[in-house]
Amino acid sequence: MRNAVTSYAIPRSKMAAAKERDEKYKSNEAVAALHEQAKRSFTDLARTGEGGEMLLFLLAERFLKLPQILCKMDLKTDTRVHYHGADGVYAGVTDDGILKLFWGESKIYKDASEGIKECLASIAPFLIEPDHEAAEREQDLILLSDKADLSDPTLTAALKQYFNKDSKQSKRVQYCGIALIGFDAAFYPGDGTKGVADEIAKAAREELEKLKARIGTRLAEEKLDQIEIELLCIPLPSADGFRQAFLKAMGLTE
Repeated sequence: MRNAVTSYAIPRSKMAAAKERDEKYKSNEAVAALHEQAKRSFTDLARTGEGGEMLLFLLAERFLKLPQILCKMDLKTDTRVHYHGADGVYAGVTDDGILKLFWGESKIYKDASEGIKECLASIAPFLIEPDHEAAEREQDLILLSDKADLSDPTLTAALKQYFNKDSKQSKRVQYCGIALIGFDAAFYPGDGTKGVADEIAKAAREELEKLKARIGTRLAEEKLDQIEIELLCIPLPSADGFRQAFLKAMGLTE
């Protein structure tokens, strides 16, 4: 995660410009400067959720192949933007040209049920409100029209059509969600003891199977059961330990 901090927090356009400058001057200073900027954008608050947000980014891009097109970390360094939106916006395009916008939300909690409840409650307003100027997602959409970070030509074309309200394509959009819930799991070995990887994996699958009913109930209660949501459930040895390890890895604590 530490090594991916620049990919997460710095827009692709800024990184491309830095690489171009370094190539021109046979240097690595511009890229190194962006790496430092990325690290400074993180907070050192003990209860920070930024580790979960970054983990969501890595899993979404690497395993779900959904590129992040709006990252709140870059907005934190822009004093002109006051940001209270989702943990990030991701996007994809279907084979028949429908733009799918995924609002991201992550929660790292000790208790899985509480994490599921809070995560789905947080993401629901972005997905189920009718389109209007006061909708929760409206600020993100405004920012996307100006700050979308794109490198895929198909995705770029779909997004341009979406914001062209004179185009019929502007209606060909689907609002989706991508949610990460990290939670304490008792099946990991304790300090000073070893575990067998296959046994841990088997216990993890059993634990996740138990969550299905709770997730289904919460989806129905939040009126999200008809919405496409990629749900990533991550059993952790310790939610608090994850936060502490992340802060230490980022050099924010000793």
